[in-house]
Amino acid sequence: MKNLIKSVTYFAAIMGGTLTVKAQTTKTPAAGAGGIIYSIGADGGVTTGSFRDSHKSMVGGSIEADFPFADQFYITANTGYNQFFGVNNVFGTGIKAPDINIIPVKAGLKYFPISLLYVQLEAGAAFVTNKSTLGFERTATFIYAPQAGTQIPLGGKNYLNAGVRWEGCTNFTENNGSSRGHFFALRAAYAFSSK
Repeated sequence: MKNLIKSVTYFAAIMGGTLTVKAQTTKTPAAGAGGIIYSIGADGGVTTGSFRDSHKSMVGGSIEADFPFADQFYITANTGYNQFFGVNNVFGTGIKAPDINIIPVKAGLKYFPISLLYVQLEAGAAFVTNKSTLGFERTATFIYAPQAGTQIPLGGKNYLNAGVRWEGCTNFTENNGSSRGHFFALRAAYAFSSK
């Protein structure tokens, strides 16, 4: 957790310096792009809460489409694949927790309050692909994810999109808190506009 906090702090400092330089000469992507913005990225994070007892970290990939509908506002659609790595000694038993493989499907709203910086809120469903291995009761649960990030123009219609989010979901198994996948994640993505 300390490493994640350090990483987020360094990320914020670097982005703050970059944005200070770029903000004077760059139009807000939401106001200037005019088209759908597509992105493909890598995700990495650490788990939180009781989920951390059995799974410490995750990696994944995601694709997103941002549809402009008002000045500085986008409707988002996002999907991907997340793998949560099981710990080797669950509750001191010597047993390794199986990895959890999830396909999240989310939609939401992205808003650029100032040039290059956005806040985003998404909700949807998480589908576990290895339910029988895990002994989960449900194949899908409700997920929600607040996020903040930056979208830096790279030239032309290309952007670097980087963000940090907290994502949570309801239980895959009733009354089993460790079947909830709460985590913090960083996303780094290449993005491009359709216009």
